[in-house]
Amino acid sequence: MILISKYIVPKGFIGITVFPFIFLREKSLRNDKTLINHEKIHLQQQLELGIFFFFIFYGLEWFIKLLKYKNSYTAYQNISFEREAYQNETDFLYLKKRKWWRFLKYI
Repeated sequence: MILISKYIVPKGFIGITVFPFIFLREKSLRNDKTLINHEKIHLQQQLELGIFFFFIFYGLEWFIKLLKYKNSYTAYQNISFEREAYQNETDFLYLKKRKWWRFLKYI
């Protein structure tokens, strides 16, 4: 399910996923197949870890990367979940062939 809400999506982002929902900043983004595929990869990651553990792991990894890179956006780009999603967002068959826990490859 995709919902539109500029109030839920953090400033500077165009989408956020909290299983089972994908929140988008603008209605027009529903048509962005690459973005939707990116967010669907996050749905799968959250399904594997569970929502609570996904966000705990996400936050801890972001903090560790922040200490390493000393830049919030660079830290975000290097989170394993984001690396997997960005590197595979244009492969629209990725989720069909993706193995469970694949994000671990990107740590």
